[in-house]
Amino acid sequence: MTTPTGPREFERLALPHLDAAYNLARWLTRNDSDAQDVVQDAYLRAYKYFAGFRGENFRAWLLAVVRRAAYDWLHRNRPAEVVPAGDMDLESIAADTEADNPETALLRQADHKLVNDMIAALPPQFREVVILRELQELSYKDIAAIADVPVGTVMSRLARARAMLAADGRRRLKESTHGR
Repeated sequence: MTTPTGPREFERLALPHLDAAYNLARWLTRNDSDAQDVVQDAYLRAYKYFAGFRGENFRAWLLAVVRRAAYDWLHRNRPAEVVPAGDMDLESIAADTEADNPETALLRQADHKLVNDMIAALPPQFREVVILRELQELSYKDIAAIADVPVGTVMSRLARARAMLAADGRRRLKESTHGR
């Protein structure tokens, strides 16, 4: 593979992944404006080191840069108040609910909010693998490259995250059926 160069080539490769970059940053920071700052910083970093990109998967490389930028930002700022991620959709609710009646659409939206809240409650290392696997649909190999951990660690974290989500779901169901 030839070494990529120039702003047009960077733009061609990077812009299609802007939504994925923002989504990952939003889930890691749990705040819209912080995520925007992280993505801006990440894109500046990616552009600065663009000539060094030698991989085959630009998306995975870029998301690794976003992840590092997010953790650097979190380390520097540690916001006292974190905005919950309940307003983030796992998928477009509008697209799913156009044919639904209002009651069904409301229930579907409540389900999405519940899942978002449960994912947001996961510790960051587990939240990131769920987001990268389930929302970004990345392979274990790509997630391992992004998180800079072995594939086995990705698989372990994903299994633990899914177990935590299942336990949280059971707990919430039990609380809702017992009138809490």
